[in-house]
Parts: sequence; C-alpha cells; structure tokens
Amino acid sequence: MTVLLRLAAYGLRHKRRLLAAYCFMTVTAAAHMVIPRLLGTAIDEVLASGQQGGLIVLSGAIVLLALLKAVTVYTEGYLFESVSQLVPFRLRGDLFSKLQRMSFGYHDRQQTGNLMSRATSDVDAVRHFPSYGLAHVAYLVLYAGGASALMVAMNWRLGLVVVLLFSVALWRSFTIIPRLVAAWREAQSETGHMTTVVQESLSGIRVVKAFGARRYEGAKFEGRAAAVREQHTRGGLLSVARRAQSNLILNAAVLAVLWLGAREVAAGRLSAGEVATFMLYLGFVAFETFHAGFLITRWAQAAAAGQRILEVLDAESPVLERPDAVALPRVRGHVRFEQVSFDYESGAPALKGVDFEARPGQLVAILGAPGSGKSTLVHLIPRFYDVSEGRISVDGIDVRDATLSSLRRNVGVVFQDSFAFAGTIADNIAYGVDGASAADLARAAKAADLDGFIESLPDGYDTWVGERGVTLSGGQRQRLAIARIVLLDPPLLILDDSTSSVDVGTEYRIQQALAELAESRTTFVIAHRLSTVRNADLILVLDRGEIVERGAHRELMERGGMYRRIHDLELRPQEGVLGVEAQRIGAES
Repeated sequence: MTVLLRLAAYGLRHKRRLLAAYCFMTVTAAAHMVIPRLLGTAIDEVLASGQQGGLIVLSGAIVLLALLKAVTVYTEGYLFESVSQLVPFRLRGDLFSKLQRMSFGYHDRQQTGNLMSRATSDVDAVRHFPSYGLAHVAYLVLYAGGASALMVAMNWRLGLVVVLLFSVALWRSFTIIPRLVAAWREAQSETGHMTTVVQESLSGIRVVKAFGARRYEGAKFEGRAAAVREQHTRGGLLSVARRAQSNLILNAAVLAVLWLGAREVAAGRLSAGEVATFMLYLGFVAFETFHAGFLITRWAQAAAAGQRILEVLDAESPVLERPDAVALPRVRGHVRFEQVSFDYESGAPALKGVDFEARPGQLVAILGAPGSGKSTLVHLIPRFYDVSEGRISVDGIDVRDATLSSLRRNVGVVFQDSFAFAGTIADNIAYGVDGASAADLARAAKAADLDGFIESLPDGYDTWVGERGVTLSGGQRQRLAIARIVLLDPPLLILDDSTSSVDVGTEYRIQQALAELAESRTTFVIAHRLSTVRNADLILVLDRGEIVERGAHRELMERGGMYRRIHDLELRPQEGVLGVEAQRIGAES
C-alpha cells in the first residue's frame, strides 16, 4: 500500500487537472444515472397510454443528456490521459537524476539492462495508476454504488439480491491481489534480466561475432525470454480465473433479476418500465464490478513495478554530500593521503594505511602489479568512492567537506577505458565545458596529438562518432579523452594508464604535450612506461594495497627493491624503443 500511495503522490503533483477530471466524471455519472429512469418512464407511458407526445419529450431529454455525456467523457479522458503522460515524464526524470547522482560503488553492483528496464517497462506499468487507476475507484463508487442505491430505493428486495451477489464478486477479486502482485513482481524482475542480456549482447556484439557465440547468446536470451513468458502467463491466468468467477456471478445476477423481477411485476410492486430500468442499472453495476478485476490487475502491476522503481529512488549512494559542504574555489593542488584504507563490499582491503603528500605542480607516478590498488587510490581523490578509514585533503580541506560538483571541477580524469559519446568530435571534446570556441577545441586537440587525425577527416570536427566511439580506434578514443581534459583545464590531473592504447610514437607526442600541461598542476599518473615514470617527482610502488616503496627514479633504482625489478623487467625494454622514436620525430620536425 505504501508503494501505491507514493505513486499516487506523483499524480497529485497535477491535482488541478485531476480535480477537474473528477468534476467532469461526476457530471457524466449523474447523466448516466438519469437516462435509465427516463427510458423506464418512456416505456411505462407508451404501455399505459400509447401516446407519443411524452415519448418525444423524453427522447429529446435523453439525446441532450447523451450529448452532455459525450463532452464530459471526452474532457475527463483528456485530463486523465495528460496526467498519465506527465507521471512517467516525472518518474523517468527522477530516476535518471538519481542514477546520475549515485557513486561508482552503486553502479558496480547494478546491471545496466536491469536499470534500463526500470526506467522503461516498469515506468510504463505504473503510468496509468495515478490517473485512470485511481479514477476507476471513483467509477466503481459513482456508477456501481449509485446504481445499487437507486435499485434498492426502487425495490429493496431485488436491490439487496444484486448488492449481495456483486459484493461477493468484489470480495473474490480483492482476495487475489497478493498473488497477482507477486506474479507481476517476478515478471518485471525477469524482464529486467532479459533486458540485461540484450544490452550486454549488443554492447559486445564484436566479441560475440569474433567467438562465433551467436547460438550461445541466442540460447541465453531464449531462457530469459521464456522466464518472462512464464511469469506473465502466471499473472494472466490469475486474471482469467478472476474474470471467469466474476462472469459467473454476473450471469447469476441477471437470472435473479429476471426471475425475481417477473414475480415483483406480477405482485404489482414493479412496472415493466422499472424492470427495464433495473436491468440497465444492473448493467452499470455488472460492468464496473467486472472492470474492477482489470483495475486490480493494473494495481498489482503498478505495485510490483513501483516497488522496483522506488528501490532505485530510495537507494542511498555510498558517497553522500554533507549538508554543510563548502564549494571549493580553484585549488592549488596540494593533496594529502593520511592513513587511508579502503575496501570494497567483498571485504578484501584494496588499500591499507596509504600515507603520502603531493605538493602543487608535482607529478606523482603510481606503479604496481594488476590489482595492487593503483586505480582505487586515484579514484578516491574525486570521491568516486569514499575512504573506509583515514583522510584525503586537497589544500587542507577534507574532500568529504567539499561539494561534489566543486571537487570534481578541480579534478580531471582520463580513464584507461576511454568513453566517447554518440555525437560529433567537437561535442566530445567540449563535453562538460560550455562556450568552448573553435580555437579552444583546436588547442586541446593539438595537445592530445589528435589534430592531424581530425584534419584528415572530410567533416573535420563535425565528424560523427558512433555509439561508445565505435568508429574510433582505442588510441583515438584515449586521445579524445585527453583533449577533453586539456579543454577542462583542471588544477588536478589524473591519468589512469591513459596512454596504454597508443603506439610509442603517439605516446611520445602526448607526453611532450602533457609535459607543459602538467607544469602548472598536480598530476597523478598510472603508467607502465619509463618515459612517464622517470620524470616523476614522486614514485609510489603499490603491492596488495600498501605503499612498499616511494621516492624519485634515481633513489629507487639505487635502493634495488621492487621498483628496480619492475624497471628491469618491464620499463627498461621500452626505453630504447621510445628513444629511437623520439629521435625520429625530432629529425622529422
């Protein structure tokens, strides 16, 4: 019930439309109740006197009421439909905004396809509830309740029989609600799993084709689709069983009215016209009672889908902004880690007691084996995750005391897996920066060694980039991401192995361009190439989440520890190649 009340609140945001719709509904119901009485009166007058004059007047009144109903029905339908479109608009907006605010930790645990299902099919399942779903309760009260009251007033014996039979039908309909909610909740959940399979298969279509896994993916999808079918069938069968019961009771009510009505006419307690009126009112009650089953099904679907939607809206991000958070100005770039520890939900510590200081303008290189905590360390600076223990400060301010927007405006990140949005190259470079000029874009592209590639394209900066940058190579996507950060011009720069997908020559050019960029900002770089590491002011060597060595290149080489071993095994072989490439580029220039 709480879920349905919260969904109803979305409709109440448009209470003026709903109030007007209910007013028109009341007028429609009143006209609907009058017409059967006029028809009954017309029948009695014709049978009693055989005169046509009164019949013409009554017919004219019925026509006028029918025209009034046409206007009010259209108006109330328009108002309810407008609310049915505004509710999903608001819901999807709230869902999207919520997902944008959630931290990496939340998204690490979620399936993208499942989240997409909640924002699409689940929202569609609830969109009618705050309007038509609640309106049908009013229909039931006005039409079934009003008609029942009029029948009891006309003939209490016959009226009570009808009320009793349809009360049983309503009771049977409502007892099925818990089972319907459970069935539709499972159906919506399975739909989310199926959407995840589709999303993953399409996102990884190149891998699917490369491994000839079309049949495997097809079987996986078919299994999920079958589960969706089974759950929808289960819910549908429950609804069918309810309709069959209601139909049986409806037929019983019709027979009871015909049989008892004939006896009442014979006893002189009802006229033929009143029996006809009774049958029309019975039709109102039967229709609304029968339709209550559809209402219950819709409520069950809304409750199941609404619960999934509210799970997202009520989720707490592991990274929260404090109410008294301060907005950071442009920082100098003094970063301190003080006994920082962090662990993911698995419980295994990713960082343990990390303690170091990066002064403004310094280049900090971070090395270590895969899984040693390199990316985790740099992701804590812009609060993609929050520390489990310890403290991280920027210019002496704990990052948890700063607003997230101002903190992240000061930190530029180039991820190892660079992402490009569907749009033009210019759109991608200028992402997050308003009012960038063509000269700004060209400067950023040149700094990332992307200008030559762009100029070779027929449409230049207006060239369309496919979804996820599929039309670009890995190196081009990374250079595009670097250009984006150059344009942002943050005082803190994080390069998360951002040159891993470029060739040695391109890396040399990027490093040359970034050298000037990094002079005026604090830079953290995760790299596996000597050209980056040996120029660092501070080198941190991580092993299983702990800093095992720190210092400059020469100092660490003389120490002969883990850094020396990494250097000899991985970094030194690259030095000669990069040196040759640097000489070639210098000669060409």
